Amino acid sequence: MSPIPGSGLAKGLAVTLRTMTKKTVTAQYPDVQPELPPRSRGVIGLFEENCTVCMLCARECPDWCIYIDSHKETVPAAAPGGRERSRNVLDRFAIDFSLCMYCGICIEVCPFDALFWSPEFEYAETDIHDLTHERDKLREWMWTVPEPPALDPGAEDPKEIAAARKTAEKLEAQRAQEAQQAEEAQDAPQIRTQQAAQPAQEEKGEE
Repeated sequence: MSPIPGSGLAKGLAVTLRTMTKKTVTAQYPDVQPELPPRSRGVIGLFEENCTVCMLCARECPDWCIYIDSHKETVPAAAPGGRERSRNVLDRFAIDFSLCMYCGICIEVCPFDALFWSPEFEYAETDIHDLTHERDKLREWMWTVPEPPALDPGAEDPKEIAAARKTAEKLEAQRAQEAQQAEEAQDAPQIRTQQAAQPAQEEKGEE
């Protein structure tokens, strides 16, 4: 069946009329900030205390927009006779947001939770070279990262929390045992004195 001539025009006019009767909603940006979804991907924040310079994020980045520099430092032995160790120290951590495609692979592969999504999105620059942000700026964005959602009531505790709780319980039991031993050691002279005084009291009673 062939379409009725002018039906397309009539449908278009109907859409226009429906739109004309609705109230126009204008977002007054930047005076009024938009309400972003909780998992918005704005920029990437760096918590550099957790970074071990493992380079996983830079190697897995499909755009090669992460730049990391580091050097090695020698750590003295923790105990006498121990062996010195070397560790990587972070010198530079930068992300070129003119290349970043916000895939989140760097955040997913980080084994030590050093990278997080921040909802910040206002970082436009007049020069494309200024879109390479160093670790100081990434650190500032870290403090805008929202808290993670709460676990389900029936979910198991994370391994880190379970290990920390187990260690705390072990230390508490050890302290209680040490306190009991100290109390027994403090009471021991009194018990010996009482035991030594009992035969003397018995002898007096017999007399």
